[in-house]
Amino acid sequence: MNNYKTSEIARLTGIHPNTVRLYEALQLIPEAERKANGYRVFNDFHLEQIKLARIALKVEVLQNGLRKSAIEIIKAAAQKDLSKAESLAHSYLDQVRKERKNAEEAIDIVTQNLAFIPGKEDVQMEESALWNRKQTAERLEVSMDSLRNWEMNGLLTVKRKRNGYRVYGSEDVRRLKIIKALRCANYSLASILRMLTALSANPKADVYKEINTPRRDEEIVSVCDELLTSLGRAEANGLEMLRQLERMKRLLK
Repeated sequence: MNNYKTSEIARLTGIHPNTVRLYEALQLIPEAERKANGYRVFNDFHLEQIKLARIALKVEVLQNGLRKSAIEIIKAAAQKDLSKAESLAHSYLDQVRKERKNAEEAIDIVTQNLAFIPGKEDVQMEESALWNRKQTAERLEVSMDSLRNWEMNGLLTVKRKRNGYRVYGSEDVRRLKIIKALRCANYSLASILRMLTALSANPKADVYKEINTPRRDEEIVSVCDELLTSLGRAEANGLEMLRQLERMKRLLK
């Protein structure tokens, strides 16, 4: 195997020398050998291991332990247990695909709710149907705190009685079902608000595009603000991790 100084391996992997040292301290790469003068000596396995870490950490997908799973893959490989790392990578990929399916199904729920056209009897029933916050929370199987949070973040404007108590109608419940489905699929509040605002302006707006495309004027954009795109990237990274692990296995033969 070839040997590399800290500065050399940093240059070859496109990271700062301090990041190489940090990876070693966090056990994301094997501990480097040391020369008599204390300088670190890295090898080809370190080089490929850093490449693996860069792939695994490329996308900040946090939900349901995906970020933690990526770290576990890196650490297993750093210990040269590549079979375990490969198994973890397959589990990671399965989870990403499950998250992506959930996100796409949530969009389907939105589309179905938007396409619902109530009949005459439904309209009459809806006009007279009103629930308080507790009843609405129970009906949707969500917490009252969730309803408060969604309202505070502008996702819903609720009517009030003369006594100040909120009342939710059937149209509110339908909107809340959409919000709940999207939140369960880990879409951010900002992306949901963006989509709902677009639909209010244009009921025929592209739901998929609106919820997955942050506006240029949004100062902070999180992974969950473009969830489908991020999960697509995470899936591609999962496949690349498996290819990288295969290269590392050949290196150790």
